[in-house]
Amino acid sequence: MTAEAVSIPMAPESSLPDWIFPPPEGFTAEDLDHLPHLPAHTELIDGSLVFVSPQLDFHTSTIYLLEAGLRRAAPKGYRVRREMSVKLGPRQRPEPDLIVLKPGADVRSSATYYPAGDVALAVEVVSPESEERDRKRKPLLYAEAGIPHFWRVENDSGRPVVYVYELDPATRAYVPTGIHHDRAKVTVPFDMDIDLAEIDSI
Repeated sequence: MTAEAVSIPMAPESSLPDWIFPPPEGFTAEDLDHLPHLPAHTELIDGSLVFVSPQLDFHTSTIYLLEAGLRRAAPKGYRVRREMSVKLGPRQRPEPDLIVLKPGADVRSSATYYPAGDVALAVEVVSPESEERDRKRKPLLYAEAGIPHFWRVENDSGRPVVYVYELDPATRAYVPTGIHHDRAKVTVPFDMDIDLAEIDSI
């Protein structure tokens, strides 16, 4: 039996958005604000656009749980932001799932990103499609940019497990300081105690 070639119609090049074809040097952090019709939550990592897949219910519920806990615990002056990008360098503008802004950060309603220097904590909830980025590349970038605290959150049979890291200023690398299964109880960047089991009632 002979296989027949299947012809797949291709869209004319002129109908594709300009960002399909990146410049030779890659995109810059500022480009994200000017490229038309980008999908929501597009990130920039190493000058390349990264698109987000549809998220699992676990991902959304965990972000909601942690956001509420961070807001309850945050002392005056700290601000919690969800899915706001952070400019780490000329070609680095990832979008953590949550960030906590330091007191004194320049908070504006028109902001599309925050500089790394304004961020006290970055939180990534790991998704199947982003495991490599969330576990390896993004923590490295956050540490190099000087963000003092990082949480990586993993799915353990439907329950969040929070891996907590603190920046070693001498090496500009994160050091693990704890793994939290039932409660995320920490003292930095401020005192908080988040009941992770509450995800069952969200």
